[in-house]
Amino acid sequence: MQFLVYDPNFDPENATPPPPEFMAEMGKLIEDATRAGVLVTTGALQPQGTRLKLSGGKFTVTDGPFIELKELLAGFAVIQVNSLEEAIEWSKRFRLIVGDGESEIVQLFGPEDFGHE
Repeated sequence: MQFLVYDPNFDPENATPPPPEFMAEMGKLIEDATRAGVLVTTGALQPQGTRLKLSGGKFTVTDGPFIELKELLAGFAVIQVNSLEEAIEWSKRFRLIVGDGESEIVQLFGPEDFGHE
């Protein structure tokens, strides 16, 4: 099972650069998660995007932003675990490093989640 984990309340306008101690702790967590085979990827979204639309056989390309992306600017992680409970445990480790706040955990579905007929 894959889960997307991010902080839905991150405020990039009031964020300060993290201290070296924070970066060391986060590096250790990323190393642990990678070694355990849990971490699929980490990243962040740009505040703007491009929308591709097909209608009546014609493509339209429009520059964004389209949705409120500020929540994901801080970054996200995609983790591969066996259950929601395991995703929660890894997310607790992350939250202990970053401190008070919320993490949202959303299951991702891919081809492996749908049976073959």
